[in-house]
Amino acid sequence: MNAPILALQRSPHAAMTAVSVDSVQLKDRLLQPLRETIRTVTLPSQIELCRNTGRVRNFQIAAGTVEGKFEGIYFNDSDVYKLLEALAWSLASHPDAALEAEVDELTAIVASAQQPDGYLNTYFMFEREKDRFSNLRDMHELYCAGHLIQAAVAHHRATGKTTLLQVAVKLSECLWKHFGPEGRLAACGHEECEMALVELYRDTGDARWLQLAHRMVQARGQKPGMAGGDRYHQDHAPVEEQKDVTGHAVRQLYLASGVADLLLEQELPEYMQAQLAIWENFVNKRIYINGGAGARYEGEAFGTDYELPNDRAYAETCAAIASIMWNYRMLHLTGEARFADLMEITLYNAALPGISLDGKQYFYENPLENDGTHRRSPWFGCACCPPNIARLLGQLPGMFASTRANTLFVHLYASAAMQLNLENNRVELEIETDMPWQGKVTIRAVRADAPFTLALRIPHWAPGASVSVNGADADSTLQPNSYAKLENVGQGDVIVLNLPMKTALLASHPWVSCNYGQAAVSRGPLVYCLEQTDNPDCDVRDILLPVNASFEPCELKNLPGVQGLKAAGACRQPEGGSGPLHQLLHPEAAPPAVRPVTITAVPYYAWANREAGPMRVWIPLTH
Repeated sequence: MNAPILALQRSPHAAMTAVSVDSVQLKDRLLQPLRETIRTVTLPSQIELCRNTGRVRNFQIAAGTVEGKFEGIYFNDSDVYKLLEALAWSLASHPDAALEAEVDELTAIVASAQQPDGYLNTYFMFEREKDRFSNLRDMHELYCAGHLIQAAVAHHRATGKTTLLQVAVKLSECLWKHFGPEGRLAACGHEECEMALVELYRDTGDARWLQLAHRMVQARGQKPGMAGGDRYHQDHAPVEEQKDVTGHAVRQLYLASGVADLLLEQELPEYMQAQLAIWENFVNKRIYINGGAGARYEGEAFGTDYELPNDRAYAETCAAIASIMWNYRMLHLTGEARFADLMEITLYNAALPGISLDGKQYFYENPLENDGTHRRSPWFGCACCPPNIARLLGQLPGMFASTRANTLFVHLYASAAMQLNLENNRVELEIETDMPWQGKVTIRAVRADAPFTLALRIPHWAPGASVSVNGADADSTLQPNSYAKLENVGQGDVIVLNLPMKTALLASHPWVSCNYGQAAVSRGPLVYCLEQTDNPDCDVRDILLPVNASFEPCELKNLPGVQGLKAAGACRQPEGGSGPLHQLLHPEAAPPAVRPVTITAVPYYAWANREAGPMRVWIPLTH
C-alpha cells in the first residue's frame, strides 16, 4: 500500500478541524466488533452481490470487454461507487491485502469504462448515449458522479493511490464543460454531487470544483425550475430562502450537507441562516425520537410538521446516514455540541438498525412499530442502503474527535486510542469506557508534548455529569449539550468523566397525535423498544407502561453483549387481539382490567435479529 494521504486541512470557516480515520482506533464492544464484521463479512458479500447482480458487469459491457445489455436500475453505478468508498475507509483503519486487491480490480474495471471526454455512466453508454444530461431531474447522472468522486477521494486519502482520483477528475472536467461558467446552470433531481465536488476541491486544491458545487446549489429554485421546480426535489425556492426540510428525505439532507460544505469553504451568510432554519424545523417538528428522518412511504419523503406515524414510518437508513453527514459538517462549521448530540442519537438508533448484528442483512425502512412482518433483507433491487451503512461505519472513527489550535474535542465516547497533532503538539489518548451501557469514561493522556485543552461533550441526556482530573473535581456544574473544557492537560493526567445513565421516559409534542398518552424508553444515548420475543406473557400491543416505572439493566436471550431493560408493567385484559374492531363506549363502564407483567425492552438498533414478532417503541401509559 502506498503512503496514505490522511491529513485533512482545516477549512477556512470551520470552528474545528476534522481528524483522519486512522487517528482513532476503536476498541469498544459494540461499534468496533460491528466494523470488523463489516470488513470480514459484509464487504466481501457486497462485492459478490455487486458482481452477481450485474452492477460490475455493466462497466465491463460499457468498456467493451464483455457483451450484453445494461442490467438493473439506471443508477446502479452508484452502488459500486459506495462500495468502493466503504472499502477505502476500511483499508484506512485496517490494511487488508485481499480487500485492497478487490479495490484495485474494481477500480480498473470502472476506469476502463470511462469515455475519452471523461463521461462515465454505464446506463447512458449503451443505446442511450444521445440522451446524456437530458433529464437531470429523474435520471441521477450527477448523483452517480458524486458517489464516484467521493469514492475516489476516500481511496486517495486511504491508500495514497491516484488511480480512481484520476477517473474522478476527468469526469469532473466533463461536468465542468457542461455545467461550469461556460455551460448551462443545472441541478440534479437527487443531490449528492455538491458535497462530492467540495471534497474533490479539498483533495486537489482545484478551485473549479468548489465553483461548480456552488453553481449547482445556486441552480435550485430558479424559474423555471432546474430540477422539477417543486418541494419534492428541493427546487421550490432558492436555497437561501428554504426554511424547512421537505420532499425526499435523503435528497434534502444530502443537499443540506453540500450547502454546509460550501459554508465551510466560503462566507455565505444567507445560506447559513437557511441551514439553521431548516435544522430547527427538522429537530423540533419532523424527526423521529430515534433520529429517523422521513415520515412517508410515498416518495420516501418528509411529511408536514408533527406528521410522524410509527407503523408507517419510512425513516430510510440512507436518510439517517445523511443526517449524520449533515450534522457532522454543521458541528465543524459552528463548534456547537447540539450537532454532535444529534449525530450520536442518530448513529445508535437510526443508522445502526440498518444492518443486522451478523452483518448480512439490511433494513431499508425503519418503522417504530410493526406486527412482526418487517424483516431485514440480504440485498435490494434499489441497493442504496447496504453500501451506505458500510461506508458510514468505515469512516466512523474519524467522527469521534476534532481539533482546533491546541484544543482536542471529543464528540463521541467509546473505548479507543487516539493519536492527534495539535498546534505544535503531539497528543495521544487512551480511552476506557463501556459506552453506551455505562457512563464512566476514563481518559489517559499517555503523551502530550505540551499542555493542551481537552473539550469533552456533555450529552443532553446526562444532566448531573461530573469530571475529575487526577482525582480532583474539575467542575461540578457541567451543562448538558455543551463542551466541558479542561485546560493545561498534560502527559500522565487521568481524566474521569461520569455521565449519569438513568432510564428516562420521553413524551412527544401533543400534536404528534399517534403518540399521545404514550412514552418511549431511553437510557443514555439509546432508545429502546418492546419486542415480542422478550415479552411472552403479553402481546406487546397490550402492554401498559406505568408513569413511575423503574427499569433495571438485564440480559437478553439470544443477544449476547446487548443490554436490555426490565420493569414492572401491566397487560390489558382482555388482550386486544380477541376483541371487536369497534364497540360502543359506555361512560359508566369500569376501566379495562389489567394484570401485572414484567416488561423487557431491547435497544431499538438490535430489534429483528431474532424470531419475528410485534414490536413497538411508543408504549401507552398507565397510572
